[in-house]
Amino acid sequence: MPAEIVALRDRGEPVWMFAYGSLLWDPESCNAAASPALLRGYHRSFCLYSYDYRGTPARPGLTLGLDRGGSCRGMALRLSTEALDRVWLREMTGRRVYEMRWLPVQTRSSVLRALAFVVLRNCPDYAGRLPLDEAARIILEAAGRRGTCREYLVNTLCHLEQLGLADCSLRRVAARVQALAMLRQEHGEF
Repeated sequence: MPAEIVALRDRGEPVWMFAYGSLLWDPESCNAAASPALLRGYHRSFCLYSYDYRGTPARPGLTLGLDRGGSCRGMALRLSTEALDRVWLREMTGRRVYEMRWLPVQTRSSVLRALAFVVLRNCPDYAGRLPLDEAARIILEAAGRRGTCREYLVNTLCHLEQLGLADCSLRRVAARVQALAMLRQEHGEF
């Protein structure tokens, strides 16, 4: 952990973290105080290959990352030091695909300084902006030790919608995955 995060932990103070993907529905963070938040300068994107959680080395999956540009609606979660440790272990062990940064997020009542996992564009797992059909095919086909990419997409989209946080880009991906699944089913490919 970076020295400033270790210092926060040592003081035992809760910290705000910006959740944009599976942290929205992960049981480890669901008990945290939460507030809808807007992060400017980054967008939610299926831009990271996953060789473990949502894929395998033979059939990589895709996971979400915060990539430069645009904006992203998510949740600001107030995490205890224990919850922060669990999130850190989950997101920052193994292949380094994120950088944890302090970023300003706008809530209904204020601007908070929150930690966010920002994708490292120079890491080998960075997929960048894939064509919609390619991303949909990967999401439809891949599965890893934490489940399928399709479940990950559906869970994230459902939780965003339950929170009233629309994501048109994610909806387009989900619609394309569904259309591709139906097409394959019609052709007996499943």
